[in-house]
Amino acid sequence: MNAPADLPPELSTAGPPPPGQGGSGPTQYCDIAIIGSGFAGLGMAIRLKQAGLHNFALFEKAGSVGGTWRDNHYPGCACDVQSHLYSFSFAPNPDWSRMFSPQPEIRAYLERCADQFRLRPHLRLHHELRRAAWDEASGTWQLEMADGKRVQARVLVSGMGGLSRPAYPAIAGLERFRGETFHSQHWNHDYALAGKRVAVIGTGASAIQFVPQIAPQVAHLDLFQRTPPWIMPKPDRTVSAAERWLFRRLPVTQKLLRTGIYWMLESRVLGFVVHPKLMKAVERIARGHIRRQVTDPGLRAAVTPDYTIGCKRVLISNDYYPALMRANVDVVTQGIDHVEEDAIVMRDGSRRPADCIIFGTGFHATDPIPRGAILGRGGIDLLDAWRDGAEAYLGTTVTGFPNLFMVVGPNTGLGHSSMVFMIESQVNYILGALKAMGQHRVQAIDVRAPAQRDYNAGLQRRLARAIWSEGGCVSWYLDPKTGKNTTLWPGFTWQFRRATARFDLADYETRPLMHPALSTPARQAAPAAGA
Repeated sequence: MNAPADLPPELSTAGPPPPGQGGSGPTQYCDIAIIGSGFAGLGMAIRLKQAGLHNFALFEKAGSVGGTWRDNHYPGCACDVQSHLYSFSFAPNPDWSRMFSPQPEIRAYLERCADQFRLRPHLRLHHELRRAAWDEASGTWQLEMADGKRVQARVLVSGMGGLSRPAYPAIAGLERFRGETFHSQHWNHDYALAGKRVAVIGTGASAIQFVPQIAPQVAHLDLFQRTPPWIMPKPDRTVSAAERWLFRRLPVTQKLLRTGIYWMLESRVLGFVVHPKLMKAVERIARGHIRRQVTDPGLRAAVTPDYTIGCKRVLISNDYYPALMRANVDVVTQGIDHVEEDAIVMRDGSRRPADCIIFGTGFHATDPIPRGAILGRGGIDLLDAWRDGAEAYLGTTVTGFPNLFMVVGPNTGLGHSSMVFMIESQVNYILGALKAMGQHRVQAIDVRAPAQRDYNAGLQRRLARAIWSEGGCVSWYLDPKTGKNTTLWPGFTWQFRRATARFDLADYETRPLMHPALSTPARQAAPAAGA
């Protein structure tokens, strides 16, 4: 659905251009600009409307909402958290078809949320952010879109997810390859894999899902594995028609299921953070999964990790190992030397012919925002502010970047539960900030450097004792330059919910209100949503 041609009520061209801003055409104005329309952006927009705040716009680079659940559509794409928890607490869906829903259902759910909460008038589709720069003179953010359009906003909310920029391996000769190549996020459904020799590079979460789907179609599949993942059985099943009827007629039953799933997943923190030695019991289950599904001794040895379970992302699948047992599938553990026009050449000189190369190599999780995209006080690039590794206060605000709020910011990721719970916690914190700004007639807030520093020092002390630091492996959880864990939250999600439950203006430097027309009325703030 395309955005309407006329500007919606939350945008206007009234008033003078921002100080120091040139360019042709009018500048659009809104109080709150949200970037991205995945769970983070939509969740922020919905809660703003529920709080009675309507002066916002939701900018999306693509032509529809959905974020990662729009962009990732490879065969077998599905959630690895039960959908009754991986959904908004304020928008339960009684009609999930499976406990772990496939991508089309999740994307459809997000589209329905956009309609149900009447977000379409606020949506600005095909608006890709090129640069957002803080303007000290006006106390606002100056946004420039890829098509040259300009927007001024008092508050900027980044809903750009951490798993949004595909990562590609640096392999010599890739540009010489004459066959088809694509990343799992940019799956080419028009390319027929039937009868082809396919090379899959990487064994991350995406590959675990799509390899079993394509293996029966191809003539031959070479799976290039650098490090095998730990894989647990997937407790998936169809949600019966009777269950769905019950959820619709008695919503409390679905809420009880959600609560049960939540506390079951929270128990995993005991092994990840509290007592990492408990992961030995989990490892025994994973080893048993390998023994039951992989009968070939050589393949079994190749797919059995040699690092502590949990220090890399633990995956779930019931069909991955059986796919590797197929006669037309080889797991290749030798290092790749280079790529030729029609083959991948190994370091020992052997050649693996290929018609197609598919990258299952994940994302830039530790640096999801490109250089030049967000500039703070004095024009400092966010990446330069993060030269020692990404960090934020409560994963949400960054010193030197006034009125910038990040949803799914540094150290808010999870290895055990639903990110939607974390998103709702951050959104509630941002609502608290907007309420405080309105009550105290504040134009801008900037988190104090000591508050951010002390908070992150405490985080890193906790992370140093967690399985991700003690497990003896290299993972995308860790910043490749510093080795610091900049992605994960080191504890229970209820602890994060408690930490973000109250916004304290004392943690911030403030600037008095300059433009009353852009203020956020305190009366419009709303209480926090439940889990």
